[in-house]
Amino acid sequence: MSIIYGERIRLRATEREDVKSFHAWVNDPEVTRYLSLSLPISNVDEENWFNSMSQRAQSEKTLSIEVRDGDGWKLIGNSGVFDIDQVTRSAELGIMIGEKSEWNKGYGTEAMLLLARHCFDTLNLNRVHLRVYAENLRGKRAYEKAGFVEEGRLREAVYKHGKYDDVIVMSILRSEWDQRKGK
Repeated sequence: MSIIYGERIRLRATEREDVKSFHAWVNDPEVTRYLSLSLPISNVDEENWFNSMSQRAQSEKTLSIEVRDGDGWKLIGNSGVFDIDQVTRSAELGIMIGEKSEWNKGYGTEAMLLLARHCFDTLNLNRVHLRVYAENLRGKRAYEKAGFVEEGRLREAVYKHGKYDDVIVMSILRSEWDQRKGK
């Protein structure tokens, strides 16, 4: 897969040198507040994750998110498409903006738009979905801006920080994507 370029960001293949940043992010409670991670991750755990991820099908490998930084690029997070179902032409998406200095700049929305475009235009999927904690208002807003709609709620499906939270399932269909893009 080639690099996927947006207006301000790009999605590229994840490299081993990215693992150091990922490790720092997945051990930061602010970053993982709305992720399914709840326990510390060791360097070895993160290396093992990278090794297993690199064995996945090309279409399901994690993509690093980078933002323009002068004449180069700066790593700010990662994203991916997983659990691709070839029969229903559907998959789940995930994203993490780990670089907190880059929060609230619209990069999450742009990353989701690039992932959706990749899913529909490259992977030929019909439906993509994601899960977002109900408390994660910033994430939910970003997904809505990218065209995702709420399709269901898993009540008290996650337990973090001493309390239960609902998990909202959001999706976008190819027909909705095409309509958004004026096809």
